[in-house]
Formats: sequence, C-alpha cells, structure tokens
Amino acid sequence: MEIIANTTDFYLARGRETAAAMGKFDGVHIGHRRLLEEILSQKKRGAAACVFTFDPPPAVLFGRRGEDVSVLSTKEEKRLLFERMGVDILIEFPLNQETAAMSPEAFALEVLAERMNVAFLAAGSDLSFGAKGAGDAALLQRLGPKLGFETRIIDKVCLRGTQVSSTLVRERLERGDMEEVLQLLGMPYMIAGKVVEGKRIGRTLGFPTVNLLPRPEKKLPPRGVYFSQVRVRGKVYPAISNVGCKPTVTDEAVMGVESYLYGFGESVYGEDIEVYLYSFRRPEKRFKDREALRAQLQEDIAAGESRYGCILSKAEGKSRIF
Repeated sequence: MEIIANTTDFYLARGRETAAAMGKFDGVHIGHRRLLEEILSQKKRGAAACVFTFDPPPAVLFGRRGEDVSVLSTKEEKRLLFERMGVDILIEFPLNQETAAMSPEAFALEVLAERMNVAFLAAGSDLSFGAKGAGDAALLQRLGPKLGFETRIIDKVCLRGTQVSSTLVRERLERGDMEEVLQLLGMPYMIAGKVVEGKRIGRTLGFPTVNLLPRPEKKLPPRGVYFSQVRVRGKVYPAISNVGCKPTVTDEAVMGVESYLYGFGESVYGEDIEVYLYSFRRPEKRFKDREALRAQLQEDIAAGESRYGCILSKAEGKSRIF
C-alpha cells in the first residue's frame, strides 16, 4: 500500500484513476467497511482503491479545551487494517488552519480531481468537508460530472435498528461491552504496538507475559482482564490480557496491556504485536500479596483454557481473528 503523508504537494500518476472514500475512519467500523467495499469493488474496473483521511483528526484542531480527543484506531492501526483490506493508496492529508480553510469547491477541484484523479467517490450521507464543514455528499454529486467523477452516497449502516457510528463504539467500549464492540467493528477491538520489557513479574509468578504500552491517544476499555487473542510473528494465539496499571506489583500509574499467550514462550522484545479483546473477564484489582495474585491468575488462565479449548486443540497459531 502506498502511503502519502505529511504533504499537500502530491499528484498521483496521470492515467491512473482512483476510486476514493473520504472520512475519519475512526475504529474502521462496519459503516466504514461499507464505504471501503464500494471502492474495492471498483478495482475490477482498473481503478486504484484510495482512502483519504485527515491527519490529525479534526477533533484535535477544532475540539474544545478539555474535550476527549482519544481515538479508537491510531494512525498505525488504520494503516495496518487498510492494507490488509486491499486498499492501494492511503492519503493522510495534513489538517491545519490553511487546509481547513479551503472552500468545498476548491477542495473538490484541486485535491479530488487534479491531485487524486478520482473517477469514483464513495461518500457517507453525513460527510462534511471544506471550510466550516460546508461541503457535503450532495455537493460532490453536483460537482462530480463537471470534474470527471461519479459520487455514490452510502447510507448509514444500522445494527439492530441503531445507526453505527464511532460515537456508539466509544460508548460500548467505555462500558466494557466487548461483544457489542466486536459486532460494531466487524472484528474484536485491537490494540497494536511494540513489545516492551516489563518488570518480569509474570515470569516470577510462573506466567510469562508480553507487554505493550498503547499510544497516548489510544482509547482503552475499562481496566481489567479480558479474554483475547494476540497476533505475533504472523501467527495468532489465544490469550488472557490485562488492561491497566497492575496495582499489586507497582504504584506507577502507567496504562499498559499485558498478555499471557497460550502455547507461546518466546522472547519478542521490540517486535510488533496486535492484541484483540473479545470479552471482559473481571475488573483489575489490588491483591493483598503476590500469592493472592498468583492464585487469581491461575483461575483466569484456567477460565481461558475452558473458553479456548477447541482452539488450543488445533495447530498452534492457526486460530482466526477476523
């Protein structure tokens, strides 16, 4: 996948038409996936599937002081997902006072038509762009024929009668309702990053773990233990993950994700992993001592063995995430 980032001065190769989707794509939920399906279907006509998004997200530039600007998907996570879905080009367009002040008409002409060679555009019914958000999907439908592209407006996707949105995903995530989050995203909630060296407490308790520190902007579910799966070195392992600060063994208020992987004991410090949270097991708590913590970990791991029995009986690293 070609990534164009940190510049507004780009022009895609002439003669290479694109099928594009615009949006924030926070969470890459099933509504976003509907847009992506439209542009991916255009590849059979020879168009390159192109995703256009702003960097940083608009909330960072225009949000009110004190407003939550955390994200469901970091930039790195979105890149990973888009590439796996088959997107050919990702444009992370710099959002600043100058680019935010472009009129919708100038944006459609200079960016979509001239720089991106858009032939087909999939637009959500709630799309807004240009100065003060004055542009919308209907405007693109009117401008498209003059500028050489077709605009297809995609209605909101509903799940059990409720419109799917990043806001809805956030609400369910904050409640720790990971099963609902999975349905809204079309996949379990992902936290990706590099493995960092921890205090090796898990190893001393007999349960070696891998640790990652999520990016500061990453929105996390409630502190606690989750049934999970972890992708490492191209394979997927059933796991138990703790999201929190590990209060029994440290007083440091640093949020991390610590995972015990069934059937895996290799050193992967500095390597990229992905943790996928399926369901909430229990809240994080401070135990009276490490022996009490060890006993609880044994229960958690046994619960995971019961849950993952059919997976653990299969070849190592072959279970599916999505």
